[in-house]
Amino acid sequence: MCAMARPRKPLLSTDRIVVTARDLVDAEGLAAVSTRRLAAELGVSGPSLYNHFRTKDEILEAVADSVSAQVDLSMFEDGRDWRTALHDWAVSYRAALRDHPNIVPVLARGPGRRPAALRLADAVYGAMVEAGWPPAQATSIGALMRYFIMGSALGSFAGGFVDDASAYDPADYPHLGQAHLLAEQQEKIDERAFEAGLTALLDGLARQYERAGQQA
Repeated sequence: MCAMARPRKPLLSTDRIVVTARDLVDAEGLAAVSTRRLAAELGVSGPSLYNHFRTKDEILEAVADSVSAQVDLSMFEDGRDWRTALHDWAVSYRAALRDHPNIVPVLARGPGRRPAALRLADAVYGAMVEAGWPPAQATSIGALMRYFIMGSALGSFAGGFVDDASAYDPADYPHLGQAHLLAEQQEKIDERAFEAGLTALLDGLARQYERAGQQA
């Protein structure tokens, strides 16, 4: 009589560690990630993680890069003009950060050595230079876009107001009589604010681009 084979545990892989860590960050925040906690979630011993990552920071860097990899870069390769490409990229970038807001503080440190983040920076810079922006200004555009997008992902303006009307005494806050209604419209307000800010930013860049062309 043949003995039944024991069910095999899923093989531990870099991708599996990253996905599990990302789920943990999404659900509970950066502080929830530790090698011990991850090992428990994965059903493995703690030391086995060190075959893939040396430290917790390396794991978080990989999680951050997995989010950068979700950002669409096709707009820089399919013939869209620089302004449309920047707009569409910013929308995709913000969507990725909105889906994974707890990893934003790690992303905000800059690309470091993360491959997907470096490809992202390379695509934006290269597209701006190819469109005719001087290299120094192309660098500034990449920076200011990152500031704007990261800032929009760090928190919700509308979500920062409590839904208790009594918190906004008209004697103290005469212009906040409707502030308690903001939270329930959080997504709509934040989306509208992001689009308004992005349009204003791109309008300003377009004026700079036109002036530079005229001077040339």
